[in-house]
Amino acid sequence: MLPKEKMIYGFHAVVEAINSEKEIEKIFLSKNLSGNNLREIIKLTREKNLPYQFVPIERLNKITTKNHQGVIAYLSSIEYQSIEQIVPMIFEKGENPFFIILDHITDVRNFGAIVRTAECAGVHAIIIPDKGSAQINADAFKSSAGALHNIPICRVSNLVQSIKYLLNCGIKIFSTTEKASKLYYQEDYSIPLAIILGSEDKGISDDIKKLSNELIKIPMFGKISSLNVSVAADIILYEVVKQRSNKL
Repeated sequence: MLPKEKMIYGFHAVVEAINSEKEIEKIFLSKNLSGNNLREIIKLTREKNLPYQFVPIERLNKITTKNHQGVIAYLSSIEYQSIEQIVPMIFEKGENPFFIILDHITDVRNFGAIVRTAECAGVHAIIIPDKGSAQINADAFKSSAGALHNIPICRVSNLVQSIKYLLNCGIKIFSTTEKASKLYYQEDYSIPLAIILGSEDKGISDDIKKLSNELIKIPMFGKISSLNVSVAADIILYEVVKQRSNKL
């Protein structure tokens, strides 16, 4: 069953939701918003590390015809998890950590498809940045075939810091990029690891690639130079599954 998108609107309603620690997916602010209202809501979103975006008033008017006062928020359909709590639990259970990190993948259907494959492949959690990620809405749930109900999603304010945390925990970081010299199947995935996938237009950011232990790529033989990111995820995740299954 797909979740209904929960929208709240109006300055005071959104502020109350923030102060009451509601899980907020995203906040849209009118570009015309100014004064004390703007200062207060920006202060709150930054304190709580909530994603917000300035948009034309016309966009808000399309979302609702009611008096939104230049502020609309969507409540999250899931409860985000903490990567700092998940990692110790995995080691305590004696399991081999397996994570995915999505660097600014904004397409909802691609995101949902990756989540679906990740859940099937036994990924422990998916890590996403709090800004510049796909909105987790009804389309995302549909594309994931319900997998979003069954796999932890960790939304973090700083991907670089989260990657450093994983590295300090002994987890090896693999970044997928067409600029890599190694092919994805040449690596050993039997160890604790995280696979980073980037957006199709910009790829993985340079500061994240520099932190990675290895850069890997999928060989391409056609005239098109790249795969859809969800297809690339399918290929690499099941190479991990294959290698780990062979060592059981």
